[in-house]
Amino acid sequence: MKKTIMVALCTALLCVTGTAFGFGNSKFEKEVATEASAVKLVREVQRGGYNVITTEELKQAIDSGEDMLVIDTMPYEASYKKNHIPGAKQFLFPIPDMNEWDTNETGGKTVEEFKALLGDDKDKKIIVYCGFVKCTRSHNGAAWATELGYTNVFRHPGGIFAWKGADYKVSNVE
Repeated sequence: MKKTIMVALCTALLCVTGTAFGFGNSKFEKEVATEASAVKLVREVQRGGYNVITTEELKQAIDSGEDMLVIDTMPYEASYKKNHIPGAKQFLFPIPDMNEWDTNETGGKTVEEFKALLGDDKDKKIIVYCGFVKCTRSHNGAAWATELGYTNVFRHPGGIFAWKGADYKVSNVE
């Protein structure tokens, strides 16, 4: 049941975003692109062993004061410093799938630094996001958290673009 809901959510999210970006020339070509994007996201989620959370669900969790850690996986100077989801912590992850930890790809940060950010509570809710649905930084961050034994990990696939698209407040570093 949980898997079916996750697949439906991912497919619906990508149907909306795929057509919004205007892929292809006809509704049929757009559907091919949307399907490819939806399947890619679902496969990443399945491979990563984490769950997904919508922009609205994340906003509700933040507004309710839910105890969780939100992680922005975008570069500090280019993105996080300018705008991020309020309360989010920054930890850079690369765009391509990261099979092995590479400090060159994580802004010089180590696995130990990531563990320190995540904390000792393996059941704490962890939300990982990047820029937008196609960006795989959030996949890498969520997959690594899961691989390290954290059990309540979510990817916010729409990222900061969906957050801003919903007209929610962003924070910046001054």
